[in-house]
Amino acid sequence: MSSDTCKLSDIAEVQGGFAFKSADFSDTGVAVVKIANIQPPSVSLANVDRIAPDKLKGLERFELLDGDILMAMTGATVGKAGRFRLTEPAYLNQRVARISAKKGHLFDDFVYAVVSLPGFDNLIEGASAGSAQANISAAGIGSVVIPKLSDSEQIQIGGIARMLDDRIALLRETNATLEAIAQALFKSWFVDFDPVHARALGEEPAGLSPEVAALFPASFEESELGIVPKGWRVGTLADLSDLNPESWTSRTHPESVRYVDLANTKDNVIAEVTEFSFEEAPSRARRVLRDGDTIVGTVRPGNRSFAFISNASANLTGSTGFAVLRPRHDRNTEFVFLAATSDNSIDHLAHVADGGAYPAVRSEVVSGLSCVVPDGDVLCAFHEVAQPIFNKVAANHQQAQTLATLRDTLLPRLISGQLRLPEVEAMVEEVS
Repeated sequence: MSSDTCKLSDIAEVQGGFAFKSADFSDTGVAVVKIANIQPPSVSLANVDRIAPDKLKGLERFELLDGDILMAMTGATVGKAGRFRLTEPAYLNQRVARISAKKGHLFDDFVYAVVSLPGFDNLIEGASAGSAQANISAAGIGSVVIPKLSDSEQIQIGGIARMLDDRIALLRETNATLEAIAQALFKSWFVDFDPVHARALGEEPAGLSPEVAALFPASFEESELGIVPKGWRVGTLADLSDLNPESWTSRTHPESVRYVDLANTKDNVIAEVTEFSFEEAPSRARRVLRDGDTIVGTVRPGNRSFAFISNASANLTGSTGFAVLRPRHDRNTEFVFLAATSDNSIDHLAHVADGGAYPAVRSEVVSGLSCVVPDGDVLCAFHEVAQPIFNKVAANHQQAQTLATLRDTLLPRLISGQLRLPEVEAMVEEVS
């Protein structure tokens, strides 16, 4: 090791988590962060396991702090890191590492910039990209050799990384809000039937123009799903979309594909798209994806591996583990996605999935999800309201991807000294 380099352990401490007993986990209590909760660049407490507070006595050193850097030490995401944001008390489980700057939180941004660099995981002894059985140790993480930089350089580089991360996080938070608005509107119109209830009472539906309000019935009728607006029928998503409409074959496949896998897809975010030559692509890389498609993971559907396809690149290809729903008309586009990915739909798919350790549903179960089928004019009206929301989500996602690519391109060169801070700051401002 030269005088220009040091080990990560020279600037950071690496702590493993506590071996909580599986039998003590429940749906209530204090959150315990496991490997599955690390979803780079963040840590998600969705579906987190919990433990009774009385089981935490004497374990204060495993309590997580805001901004903690957490890394998976086992499994398919080994060596991947996320930043924990404190929204409630949480503790560190075994096989999850906490990496903290030795000089205090002022330097944590630089440490996170280093451990989240593309390829950092491959530098850790014991890590093997793509292996579900890979294991790393705290010592292995700490032994990675990195450039030695001054305190001021670390703080400045950490500041650049934090600025990019914050902008990406803000775009994602904005998208979460927009998606919640779209889901609330869908629920109001097509689950709770608020406009129909209002008209049945002789009232004007809130928030609707008279022209749109007039498209809704003013009464209900009985159906196998209970009462539904008069004139609407009960159907399935198969009435509005085509299931798995295109797949590559030995005669039609391109030379290369851009592959979307279930592991990289969650809650309408595709974290990574991998390019393969067709011959070297996974055998599952067969579903042709186009703008407006809805993809829903059929393996462990409770994991919420779903997304709406927009700004699709050439030869974008999904795993056969996805059910692909392609709307038959533009007016159906947003309705199909929101119906297929509502909490009720995902919970239903998770409930009916079978297979023990590998629970799954057939694609036909996804397209067979029940829904009301409104008349075409109402679908058109919903499309006109929802499409701008979806377009904004797509634009924000594209901007976040651009910033993430910029981060992964510039930070290695900045840390290695190939670029200087003023150059990087100018590039960031230009993109933003």
